[in-house]
Amino acid sequence: MNGMRFAFLCREKPSPTGKKVAIIGAGPAGLSAAGYLVCHGHDVHVYDKLPEPGGLMLFGIPEFRIPIYRVREGYKELENVFEVKFYPNTKVSFGDEEEEGDDFVKNVVDFNELVQNYDAVLIATGTWKSFIPDIEGVELEGVYPALGYLFRIKSAKLGHLDWSEVVPIEGKRVMVIGAGHTAVDAAMESLLLGAEKVYMSYRRTIREAPAGAYEINLLQKRGVKWLELTVPVRIIGENGKVEAIELQKCKLSEPDETGRRRPIPIEGSNFQIDVDYVIFAVGQRPTPPKGAEIAVDKKGRIIVDSRHMTSIEGVFAAGDVATGPSKVGRAVLDGLLAAESMHHWLMEVRK
Repeated sequence: MNGMRFAFLCREKPSPTGKKVAIIGAGPAGLSAAGYLVCHGHDVHVYDKLPEPGGLMLFGIPEFRIPIYRVREGYKELENVFEVKFYPNTKVSFGDEEEEGDDFVKNVVDFNELVQNYDAVLIATGTWKSFIPDIEGVELEGVYPALGYLFRIKSAKLGHLDWSEVVPIEGKRVMVIGAGHTAVDAAMESLLLGAEKVYMSYRRTIREAPAGAYEINLLQKRGVKWLELTVPVRIIGENGKVEAIELQKCKLSEPDETGRRRPIPIEGSNFQIDVDYVIFAVGQRPTPPKGAEIAVDKKGRIIVDSRHMTSIEGVFAAGDVATGPSKVGRAVLDGLLAAESMHHWLMEVRK
């Protein structure tokens, strides 16, 4: 299988337009947008807080889903053939609030500087803020957001982090909360790293699992214990470390107006399971540049118009930071659509 081709619209760099574009975020949306824009003659600079381009394709998604070499070959073509300039280890922000994935940040660039110094800016910073429910015991050592858990594992596999800085999994008992693709990946990586036992708790049934019944069944065949219709009530610890988790059984309500069935806790059904780690994979939130005065909705997604332009003229947004968590393919498409709008805007407005 060949490397990803982000600049699939051309084979060589075309004549320059004289326009310069900054892309914040080197994940699927940012890289696909970069490929489109360089094929239309624009000079593209990509800023990313990670030590190499790829975003969660490299640093979050296991290589059994997306081989590492495919992403690396793709961004190296952008760099070597199309002269895309990458600025790794660089976060675009205003404040100093940290997010998951900030481990490698060495430089901070002011968002307003990019707006002033480039003809257009694309925000493609993804969803780096994990949601962890407010239950007893979440502060204990051994409780992790799935994104951060996977991020450190992949960072070590990529050679950017020493394995001594990764949670030791071998021989441990792991509980994963959730049933989306991130939850599935966290469970699978735990198995591959030698966990003694892996559990998955989900508040609905396998039929409603966002990752799909096929993925869950594969995990069960590998030995993962599937606990559907359960919700975490509290995490039990000793000496500041996780010792067990208490779950409560649920039943599903009748479908609401959207067709979804709400989990209803069953009184007196609580039970405990001894575990060493609890991994929460119950959702991520968009992470636009901190302090940027850009309109967002109640879920934190950047609000864009039909052109993918934000509330700031000349600043566009694409991928999960605008749509919410999605799959790689959707983020790639959104990056392409945003880049197309940027190209037309640059050639029409910035003559």
